[in-house]
Amino acid sequence: MTRHHRLRLVVFDCDGTLVDSQNAIVACMTAAYAAEGLKAPDAAAIRRIIGLPLVECMARLSPDHPADRHHRLAEAYKQAFFALRQRPDHHEPLFDGVIDTLDRLDAAGFLLGIATGKSRRGLVALLERHGLARRFVTLQTSDLCPGKPHPAMLQRAIAETGVEAADTVMIGDTSYDMEMARNAGVRGIGVAWGYHPPEELRLAGAAAVVTRFSEIPDILLADDKEPLCA
Repeated sequence: MTRHHRLRLVVFDCDGTLVDSQNAIVACMTAAYAAEGLKAPDAAAIRRIIGLPLVECMARLSPDHPADRHHRLAEAYKQAFFALRQRPDHHEPLFDGVIDTLDRLDAAGFLLGIATGKSRRGLVALLERHGLARRFVTLQTSDLCPGKPHPAMLQRAIAETGVEAADTVMIGDTSYDMEMARNAGVRGIGVAWGYHPPEELRLAGAAAVVTRFSEIPDILLADDKEPLCA
């Protein structure tokens, strides 16, 4: 059997990898803190925690506040994002090259999935807005299982698709994505246009860091040319 005939799974992070959502996230985080009568963290601090489960984001941003306030901040953030999605001018653009890359991977027979710190509702709304809902065979969100860097989301994606961990790749922009991949025994590939710099991605275990979306299928398709071990 050649590698071409094996099931292969590519799991993408969402925010900072597929979608440029930092402006929306910073705006909603600022609104959440305002709802609690607090001064919001600066934008750089907010970008650092994107990808983690929401309550953990609040705990990292405001470690001196109690757990009940972290939960209230998380709920206020969800409400702010829900309100933002209803606005006709709301826009979270895809990064350049997303559609072409998904087309190439799909044509080559890869199964596609997502593992994100977003809620299921938020992820589905985003995918539908961009016409991507049917592209992905597995959607893993942190409201369904432990969030990054815990391996649960990748383990569920692997179980749902029947693909071996050795034939699964995680694509993400943060060290949390790469740590999750490592914890799940999956290869991680970092992208340089997101929220953590390339050197952090490599330190967290990225096998490669790409600067353009088109490099992703090039790397994965090159794997097909390598003979399998006997």
